[in-house]
Amino acid sequence: MRRSEINEALRFAIGLLETWRWSLPVWGQWSAAEFAAHPEASRYLVSRQLGWDVTDFGSGRFAEQGLVLFCLRNGILGVEGERSYAEKLLFIQEGQLTPAHLHKAKQEDIINRAGGDLVIEFSAADAAGKVNGSDVSVLVDGIEQRLQTWEPLVLHPGQSVTIPTGLCHRFYGAKGEGPVLVGEVSQVNDDRTDNYFLEPIGRFAEIEEDEPPLRPLWNEGAV
Repeated sequence: MRRSEINEALRFAIGLLETWRWSLPVWGQWSAAEFAAHPEASRYLVSRQLGWDVTDFGSGRFAEQGLVLFCLRNGILGVEGERSYAEKLLFIQEGQLTPAHLHKAKQEDIINRAGGDLVIEFSAADAAGKVNGSDVSVLVDGIEQRLQTWEPLVLHPGQSVTIPTGLCHRFYGAKGEGPVLVGEVSQVNDDRTDNYFLEPIGRFAEIEEDEPPLRPLWNEGAV
């Protein structure tokens, strides 16, 4: 992705926060210079994958297949005494797809916090991560929903779904309903090791620098 595309995506996300009156921690507004001025805090944040994340999953088509995230709290997977939970905000445009993937280490709740409708589709998978045609059962705000493979589940604002480990899923903003502010509450999150995609794609964007960054991304390791 070009840095200018990333900056535009961040402005979109910041606009959603302003619209729905969500506030970020102070470091959510830090520039690269401010991260450099706070090296100890910067190391803490980067080691826990906290902060902004923008990706096109290697597609080169961010508006169609991409995602903006902000990780608010997280621990370090497998480290005793660290947080065992994580919380994120996801900023999803109409029709913008996060491709099919599963997690082996974390269970998560995906919550439609505000805006349009969020569509999530599921497929059962075996231990090797290969999907099959079995029906799927998920809890929507604690109420069981049975779905066929890749049958769309629509979450309206305020609704949430619990996604167990090993369940393959993909999601996107419903067209015609506006962008969606999504919450994710989960077990500790590790985006470097616990995203298993059905297709061989990249989790993090390769960045072409064409203008200064609006905000550093956590995976750039700003210290």
